[in-house]
Amino acid sequence: MPDVLLESTLPNRAHRGKVRDTYDLGDKLLIVATDRISALDVVLPTGIPRKGHVLTRLSAWWFDRIKEVVPNHFVAVITVENKHLVPFDLGPEYYGRSMLVKKARRLDAECIARGYLSGSGWKDYQRTGSVCGIPLPEGLRESDRLPEAIFTPSTKADVGHDENISFEELERIVGVEEANAMKLRTLAVYNYAHAVALERGVIIADTKLEFGVWNEEVILIDEVLTPDSSRFWPADQYRPGAGQPSFDKQPVRDWLAANWKDGQQPPPLPAEVVAATTDRYLTVYKMLTGQELPA
Repeated sequence: MPDVLLESTLPNRAHRGKVRDTYDLGDKLLIVATDRISALDVVLPTGIPRKGHVLTRLSAWWFDRIKEVVPNHFVAVITVENKHLVPFDLGPEYYGRSMLVKKARRLDAECIARGYLSGSGWKDYQRTGSVCGIPLPEGLRESDRLPEAIFTPSTKADVGHDENISFEELERIVGVEEANAMKLRTLAVYNYAHAVALERGVIIADTKLEFGVWNEEVILIDEVLTPDSSRFWPADQYRPGAGQPSFDKQPVRDWLAANWKDGQQPPPLPAEVVAATTDRYLTVYKMLTGQELPA
């Protein structure tokens, strides 16, 4: 198995997330995408080779394209050519997986845009006829495209389960003006990205975004539109009425659901699950960007 980076060890670490580690550089942050993978709200002990590079490079590709739609925090992907932008030495294991960004004040909620009826949204619809309290037309099937994308915020948990919240609860957490900006910008990003991806043979069924405040403006932060935060489907295989093949971490979710119980220590992933997940990440990177992932 190729080398993986499960832990980053740089100066001034400000935060350790499920996958990304954040370092404080004063007026900027350095976000290192490790090869850790989480599923069902737990972090697995096995890394996914090249995953951190896919997350960083694909986020940068999207940030560059959506900056005219929604402002964001992206500055640069750190490589050997621009390593001088970081005030301490980086080893080569950090090149291509580390992103320099503006230092925004994070708004503590996750913003989910759903364009199709899938995952927890499909389960919710079957029980209630709605998704996160938003009524939907009767008679929809699993994986059907919704009449229009919907916005469903949740709490953000670095450990344990995220919890869906109402828009009113979001207003209480972040403020009325900020909540409205988060909703409008989430749907703007989703609708733009859905059109871009569809031209490249990929359906974005849903995606999870994060926002912060920088210079008194709500901007897009963290990562964006990657297999970690989005449900990607191959457009040429789309058949509503059932679950869809995907370009994300579904092999990990499926294996974990069959081999692990909540409350137990998560077990190591088998080599075939790791290989299948790496292949999906690399495949969707190439489909979206039109390029192989840089070495």
